[in-house]
Amino acid sequence: MADTVEFELVSPERLVKSQAVGMVVIPCAEGDIGVLPGHTPLIGTVRPGVVDIHDDNKVTESIFVSGGFVEVTAERCTLLAEEAVMVSDLDATVAQSRLDAAMASLEKATSESEKHNLEAEIKIAEGMLSALGSSAH
Repeated sequence: MADTVEFELVSPERLVKSQAVGMVVIPCAEGDIGVLPGHTPLIGTVRPGVVDIHDDNKVTESIFVSGGFVEVTAERCTLLAEEAVMVSDLDATVAQSRLDAAMASLEKATSESEKHNLEAEIKIAEGMLSALGSSAH
């Protein structure tokens, strides 16, 4: 059995990452999953959070994703993310402004669809702040 798994992270704009890794930890809707070589096949929903890429038993990169889907096979892990940003590139001021704007808009929202979209935006901004180690309020 191979000692790496092929990891691909794709956003609508570009291929963010494509490399062999020792392990990748994905923030899924039901909890974080660690993907190692030989993993059982699965398809899952990704929640806003941080993807940690591991090599040599340590985290080598951390990437914030706003949500999406992941497909895992024994040899490959493909994450289709709505938005992906290196944690080191996140800005607390921008994330807080995004959260404040979404919360203010939610108070004025009239349709269920609009409320749902704004609630998702709030979770993304809160996830960004959490990735930065900040509190959401």
